Amino acid sequence: MKSTKRESHIPKHIRYAPLKRSVLIWSVATAFLLILLKLWQNNILYNERPPYTVFYKEVIQGNIRQAVLNGTKLKGTYIPSYKTGKNFIVQIPAQDPNIYEALRTHIPDYRIQHTNALLSTIVIPVIVSLTILAGVFWFFISAHLFPRRSRRISFSKHRGRLKSTRQTDVTFSDAAGVEDALEELQEIVEFLKDPLQFQKLGGRMPKGVLLVGPPGTGKTLLAKAIAGEANVPFFSISGSDFVEMFAGIGALRVRNMFSKGKRHAPCIIFLDEIDAVGRSRSVYSDGEHGERDQTLNALLVEMDGFNTQEGVILIAATNRPDILDPALLRPGRFDRQVQLDLPDLDGRRDILKTHARKIVLSKNANLDLIARATAGFSGAELANLINEGALLAARLKKTAVETNDLQEACDKVKWGTQRRSRIMNEQDRRIAAYHEAGHALALSLLPETYPFQKISIIPRGQGFLGMTMLMPETDTHAHTRKKIISHITALMAGRAAEEIIFGDISTGAYADIKQATHLTRMMVCEWGMSDKLGPVQLNQSPQQPVSYTVMPPSPNTTFFSSTLALEIDSEIKRIIDSAYTHAKQLLTQNQPILQAIADVLLAKEIVEETEIKKIITQKAKETRNAASV
Repeated sequence: MKSTKRESHIPKHIRYAPLKRSVLIWSVATAFLLILLKLWQNNILYNERPPYTVFYKEVIQGNIRQAVLNGTKLKGTYIPSYKTGKNFIVQIPAQDPNIYEALRTHIPDYRIQHTNALLSTIVIPVIVSLTILAGVFWFFISAHLFPRRSRRISFSKHRGRLKSTRQTDVTFSDAAGVEDALEELQEIVEFLKDPLQFQKLGGRMPKGVLLVGPPGTGKTLLAKAIAGEANVPFFSISGSDFVEMFAGIGALRVRNMFSKGKRHAPCIIFLDEIDAVGRSRSVYSDGEHGERDQTLNALLVEMDGFNTQEGVILIAATNRPDILDPALLRPGRFDRQVQLDLPDLDGRRDILKTHARKIVLSKNANLDLIARATAGFSGAELANLINEGALLAARLKKTAVETNDLQEACDKVKWGTQRRSRIMNEQDRRIAAYHEAGHALALSLLPETYPFQKISIIPRGQGFLGMTMLMPETDTHAHTRKKIISHITALMAGRAAEEIIFGDISTGAYADIKQATHLTRMMVCEWGMSDKLGPVQLNQSPQQPVSYTVMPPSPNTTFFSSTLALEIDSEIKRIIDSAYTHAKQLLTQNQPILQAIADVLLAKEIVEETEIKKIITQKAKETRNAASV
């Protein structure tokens, strides 16, 4: 009875649109089958098509038992003693008058069938063809002129995928490196298992939970883990699935999604990439923005219209919380935000161990070393690293994945695949070797620098001729000005080494200059580390209220005077020039060590940090001995 009431509110032209399409489809299919039947009748029943001269002899010899003449086509059957069960069809030439007398004389059962040739050969085929073409034309024209009329029913079905508990077998044990988030989400699991425990004290569970974090940090994995732990159905749908070219479809899908969730309660609805549909509304609601605003309004209304006692928990994920509409984030909708950051050292170690269970790992594999070398990696990147290491070991016919396989996989993910096929001339190799030696020497001699793992002059990726691979001992969250300036100096040391040795500079310092400029600009404009400008924030486009904005600011808009902009640029240039001068002085004073590191690097192509430290210690000892003499 409920379905009948719902259908009564649907207009007739929408209700009967599928029926009209079905009638058209069956009509075309029937016409097609009739044509096939006619072709089958001509080709299968009348399988003999003798030449006219042979047929004339067969008629004279009395081998034809029965025949019917229709215009110029003659169909008939041979006598059993000549060809048993064989039927024939032959074209009778109009210029041979003797054939008709022979047919009447030598065929016992001969008949003439009078039909209108024009009707059978031209009129009927033309009418059938025009009917089929008109039907197809009508179908496409109606679909084009009335898209909402013909497609509303099919497009209104939301694309959420219902996964049963057998399919959602992910639990909290599979989510490593996010312990803080698991503690906050444990309450959701307990509520889904025993909602009365919370309702007795008058407590109310959050209607919605917003998972916020960079890509690859495990937002979707956590949502699946909640459903797996609570043993409830899990709906997964992307925010982009609500946005269509037809007005009103997104809002209808939102209502259908919540209706389906209530029917399967208790359950979890996971809305991935909610920023696709939940970004801030604008004053001008035309076109695409108008459709998105309608969808967002429907989502807000539905979140107000259900309560957690129904057992439906909405979990959404985004990496852009700053562009979400404030109405979504207020209490009563997404009451709780769970922040997922990139994993720290312990988190990376746990994630590596979790994914390493799926591969054959050597007993001597050092996952702690890999965890130290992967600062800034997300959980998805660490999973990819483990997989790349397993593939590399398989290509080398190894029985287990070793540490060097994982190290090579780490370098591949960071810098790209080794390109040993790229032939570097001797001058390019020397420039790359001294460039990387300058980085390594500066990192070794400067105070408060980031430790490095190795330097290499093996080309990787699209444009890296060499690289210095950092490997911090621990994760650092607060960086001092002295440490940042030391790092900028180490970045400029590569170009400084080129100028000292060759008296010229190359394009190899492009990435170093870009990173040094970015760090310096952050020091001056964001972190207030400039003595000249002081502790003020001078970002180019400060965050504006994002709700109901008429027009977003231009990316080139500045919010300070041109005089202050010149002072900012001057301060950035001063810091970088000072770091470059310091790097040149440091390398000039230790040029023999720079030369020794470059020579070893040219010979081996890869030099570890421990070997570089030995070179520095040995050269320092030789210098002291020479001074004492």
